[in-house]
Amino acid sequence: MAYQIVEGCVNCWACAPLCPSQAIYEAKPHFLIDAVLCTECAGEHPDPQCASICPIEGVILDSLGVPLNPPGSLTGIPPERLAAARAEIQAR
Repeated sequence: MAYQIVEGCVNCWACAPLCPSQAIYEAKPHFLIDAVLCTECAGEHPDPQCASICPIEGVILDSLGVPLNPPGSLTGIPPERLAAARAEIQAR
């Protein structure tokens, strides 16, 4: 199975050069992963290289649709706390 890049990708180019199978390519509106080329870094790296460098939480999904860097994983802010803070700010 292959990983997938979804909406939310900001086309920062961080992941493309790190992909050992050269499966990531520029597309509109965001980068994509070629499912035929993607090896999920199996046997090459202990962690997916694309997700290890991606600065945006939740945009690279595994074959089950689960984010490889889920919300809160990069910021350390639990999603429920972030949602509460946003609601508080909008209420002002």
